[in-house]
Amino acid sequence: MVVNRILDLVATLDPAGIDIATLAWLAGSAANRAILAELHRAGHTGVRNSHGYVIQHLIHGAPTVSELADLLDVTQQAASKHLLELERLDYVARVPDPGDSRVRRARLTDRGRRLVDDSRRVRRQLDDRLTKLAGDDAADSARRVLVRLLDATGETASVTARRAVPPSE
Repeated sequence: MVVNRILDLVATLDPAGIDIATLAWLAGSAANRAILAELHRAGHTGVRNSHGYVIQHLIHGAPTVSELADLLDVTQQAASKHLLELERLDYVARVPDPGDSRVRRARLTDRGRRLVDDSRRVRRQLDDRLTKLAGDDAADSARRVLVRLLDATGETASVTARRAVPPSE
């Protein structure tokens, strides 16, 4: 009987009654799954959400493993693991530093740049679809609330500096 009551509560949960932080996480997770599925359909199989945290630091730069680890606030081993995965998928190549051939720098390949372009396109399409469903005012209000959530949790600076910590997988 208790189990049935719990199942009834779970089955009738109204998302509008969930606290904003949890709802933001659930919605963001759902959006990321949808985006990732679309990227996989576009031929980017093997790519994971956490790869985006690495790739964002390669769009305008070519960091070393050590520099990337610092940017991601992870160990050099974790940064190296991510780069190795992205190299195997042909999104990243390690190249000699122009000033010191002993130093290797990570840079996006042409395939990696296509992934960036495709990711931006898919995210824009989802954003446009949401704005169409909710309306411009509601979408703008949602953005403001989520920015305030970043402010309230002290994470705004890390996001604006592209230093958001990758999720653990």
